[in-house]
Amino acid sequence: MPFISVRITRDGVTKEQKAQVIAEITQTMQTVLNKDPHLTHIVIEEVDTDNWGYAGITTTEYRKNLAESAS
Repeated sequence: MPFISVRITRDGVTKEQKAQVIAEITQTMQTVLNKDPHLTHIVIEEVDTDNWGYAGITTTEYRKNLAESAS
């Protein structure tokens, strides 16, 4: 029984997009590893951009800096 956890930032991802991600990961598991789709579990965890960071800052701050440098 495969269990797959997907973490993304919470910023405008639609219900339809998440459904597509679930369907395509499930299909990939079936195609590549011959896993039964009825036994494949996918969990999408949405993380606030204040709780996701890299380069020493939060994603919120990084995107703010990027927007400011683009203007």
